[in-house]
Amino acid sequence: MVNKRKFISIIAIVIAGCLIMAWVDAIIRPDYAVKSIVKIVLFALLPIGYSIVDRQISLRQLLSFNKNSIKVAVCLGVGVYIFILGAYFILVPYFDFSKVTVALQNNIGVNKDNFVFVAIYISFINSLLEEFFFRGISFLTLKRVASRKVAYIFSAAAFAFYHVAILTSWFSLALFLILIVSLFAAGLIFNWLDEKNENIYVSWTVHMCANFAINTIGFMLFGIL
Repeated sequence: MVNKRKFISIIAIVIAGCLIMAWVDAIIRPDYAVKSIVKIVLFALLPIGYSIVDRQISLRQLLSFNKNSIKVAVCLGVGVYIFILGAYFILVPYFDFSKVTVALQNNIGVNKDNFVFVAIYISFINSLLEEFFFRGISFLTLKRVASRKVAYIFSAAAFAFYHVAILTSWFSLALFLILIVSLFAAGLIFNWLDEKNENIYVSWTVHMCANFAINTIGFMLFGIL
């Protein structure tokens, strides 16, 4: 049964978080450190604050570790790493990826000199923030107060929409659309993985491995590898 008040509250938190981050990414364009602080406030502290106000919304289970799922998570993560790198090498003759490094340098001040530190943050901390927000809050928590179908679609759509402001100037229109559709599909898969365990560790592991692959590509584009 839908709990209308909690449903509206969770939806509002997610939409507000995505819109504010889109505004920060597309309009303000601060350096990466400032952007990261804003993201921590919106994606972690805002939901936690809501759970303190509404004691019936518990976020503790989202971080309850289940060791039985770690082997599956690692295997899936390795597969995702190989798939993303393979897709890059297949697509690189047909698409221009040079805009990526230009956008990173112009928009958020990420360059060859600081990319190693940014890559570490993206892989471990940023992936955890996004999984907590988009799978923990937008899916697992929302699913407790709304229908399963609504939670699946809303979470995946929010995850894809969030990346629009980030990726819009990185790629050609065709590749941009492919990536957005892929992100929506990835959101559905991440939801399914976490639903089996009622925590975010499996999707976080897979997300980390996906970021490892993306960062490997970034090292190549910056000429570090």
